[in-house]
Amino acid sequence: MVVVGLIWGATNAFMRRGAIIWDRTMKSTSETQASHSQLKKWLSLVLIWQYTLPFVINLSASAVFFAILRDTPIYLAVVVTNATTRLGPALLGTFLIVLGASICIL
Repeated sequence: MVVVGLIWGATNAFMRRGAIIWDRTMKSTSETQASHSQLKKWLSLVLIWQYTLPFVINLSASAVFFAILRDTPIYLAVVVTNATTRLGPALLGTFLIVLGASICIL
């Protein structure tokens, strides 16, 4: 459950980054092509690997989460997974800040 939460927390940040790249692409092409069908927009999002790769990893973690639910009470699985989804990126960010400060001091 903890690993699933950490994967979700990490991939959410990367998917957001990929979505920002896609949004910039859509804004730059919308000036030249005003009519984009929904299918073309979806395909352009899928073709951006910065979004697709974290999305596939996120979905794989979701499949593992549902497998975990077979043996674990849902109230426990949801709490642990949601907590680690939020806590994981925060702990990683704190670690990177401390690491960077340590490198600068040394």
